Amino acid sequence: MLKFTIHYSLHFVAPLFIAFFFFRKHWKKVYLIFICAMFIDLDHLLANPIFDKNRCSINFHPLHSYIAIGVYCFGLVFKKTRIIAFALLFHILTDWIDCYL
Repeated sequence: MLKFTIHYSLHFVAPLFIAFFFFRKHWKKVYLIFICAMFIDLDHLLANPIFDKNRCSINFHPLHSYIAIGVYCFGLVFKKTRIIAFALLFHILTDWIDCYL
């Protein structure tokens, strides 16, 4: 239960704080971008089984691969993609933490 709470708090609550404290003027938009970043979890549908609580997502699913992470890092370079890239990398960080809990 602790792992579940930490994981989903990092996916939903922490982005709210990030959006509110670092992007106060546009916090709702930024929070929505963070929530939309969870669409990368659609790549779980390609796995069999779709969900395995003991499986680490990092470098297992295509949108959680090291190549994808490199693309997300590259997105930090450009102002237009910086927030979504940060949101995707925060999602990856959350999943990486989950691998070690």
